[in-house]
Amino acid sequence: MTVAPPGGPFALPAVLEAALRDAAVADGPFDPRRSARLDAREEFPAEACALLDRCGIARAYVPAELGGAPGGLPELLASLRVVASRDVTVAVAHGKTFLGAVSTWVAGSDEQRRALAGRVLDEKAVVSWGLTELGRGSDLLAGQLTAVPTEAGGWRLEGTKWPINNATRGGLIAVLARTAPEGGARGFSLFLVDKDQLSAGGWRPLPKEPTHGIRGADISGIRFDGAEVPADALTGRVGDGLETVLRALQLTRTVCCSLSLGAGEHALRLAYEFAEHRAMHGTTLLHLPLARRTLGRAAASLALAEAASTMAARSAHCLTGEMSVVSAVAKAGVPEIVQQTIDDLAELLGARGFLADHFAHGMFQKLERDHRIVAVFDGSTAVNRSSLIAQFPVLGRLARTGAHDAAGLAAAAGTRALPPLRFDGLRLLSRTGCSVVQGLAAAADRADMVVPPRVRELVTELSSEVAALAQDMAALRPATRDTPPEAFAAARRYELCFAGASAAHLLLAAPSDAGRALRLTAALERALELLRPGHEAPDDAYEPVLTAVPDAYRTAMEKELVP
Repeated sequence: MTVAPPGGPFALPAVLEAALRDAAVADGPFDPRRSARLDAREEFPAEACALLDRCGIARAYVPAELGGAPGGLPELLASLRVVASRDVTVAVAHGKTFLGAVSTWVAGSDEQRRALAGRVLDEKAVVSWGLTELGRGSDLLAGQLTAVPTEAGGWRLEGTKWPINNATRGGLIAVLARTAPEGGARGFSLFLVDKDQLSAGGWRPLPKEPTHGIRGADISGIRFDGAEVPADALTGRVGDGLETVLRALQLTRTVCCSLSLGAGEHALRLAYEFAEHRAMHGTTLLHLPLARRTLGRAAASLALAEAASTMAARSAHCLTGEMSVVSAVAKAGVPEIVQQTIDDLAELLGARGFLADHFAHGMFQKLERDHRIVAVFDGSTAVNRSSLIAQFPVLGRLARTGAHDAAGLAAAAGTRALPPLRFDGLRLLSRTGCSVVQGLAAAADRADMVVPPRVRELVTELSSEVAALAQDMAALRPATRDTPPEAFAAARRYELCFAGASAAHLLLAAPSDAGRALRLTAALERALELLRPGHEAPDDAYEPVLTAVPDAYRTAMEKELVP
């Protein structure tokens, strides 16, 4: 029986938080000791995934108009973050259904969308996404799996997809197939394959691959040997497969930020608890200045990553045509900010961060291994930065002029309910650039009236960083190949400008919310530190966010550290 969330746009994360807290008891599905055992045995977290089914998380994978959760992409981001803050492996294992289904939301017919929504909601169908192939890397145009028409009007699939999350456990798989022998941008099509409808011998699963992190996840593959699928398995039009995938990736890359946010939150919880109890020099590690600075900076970094992720998810609804830029900067930037934070906290923990049995049941070393794959999912950091660099001419020009979608930006930064996500509004290239970054100068002018002096200084300084970056982008010559290292460095700066600008817009939209303003001010301080090598925030800049950590995480800490 599904536990139906109460009404409200963000009800589902609260339901999950309560359920996972209760499930962290001894030998419960989210007991850290159980997670450690499953990880050591490389065993799928079936009971944890079943609990998520009962909580109704599948509603977050389905658009609201098809019966899904009303909070759109932000609610999905928040829901998977809750799961990842307990166990990244479980979030990866269950959340894959959104990735497998999203191509149907983007390009499917009304009938296809309704049918898939019913299966995800009512049958808890597991859907995987078959894009990559052995030896092809991230080059989807190099894919060799083929689909050819049959005399019966359907299609015959031949080839292999690997490595694919839930390729074996998933009953449905969205497959990108070559439908024109010459390939090219219009040479690929998408098919939603129901494995239960395939004839015996037409397909076979490939073995689960051993992995460094997310060891329990079903990372395997599938081989099609003349498997025949019906005509209505085709999603969208023939030849539209690659475009559909690229548009769908704008949403999946944004949702991947939830994995980083959850892992970072988990790491900070563990590090804080360790420092609070570790006796040193007649006091505890928590009260030593260097440790406090490390923990406070970590909390500020997570606030910065959260701001970028929140703006990216809300932009999908309010600045939909800009998601080719927004998703790339979020997917490249957020995992990098969080990984750096985890690395800093690992140094604070020392050996306890790497031992499997001596602290918190080895959860820190597990989350550290699990998180490293996030930067690779749905396009690596280099792939996303390359996508961003391709749009530098437009982004640099619009950043210099300050032109932006003021209404869309205000809606994305605001606190009101979002409009439905218009999947047909996703574009391969943004004609209006990135309003979050381009609108920062106007936000700096507005900051004089509503925020404390230090916040005004921070927003003004960040705006000057955007202006300098725009000039550097203009000086870079467009390149389709042999992109210079300077372009990738500029892309990283743009990601940090986006994150900082997100914090600024969110703060200015609700300056009277003291707790939120405290976190976002710390995020602005951290953004400038990351943008300016050698620059350090004032000594007391991160103390307020550090002080707030115990209240935010206390219950979870108590569950994790039970002997």
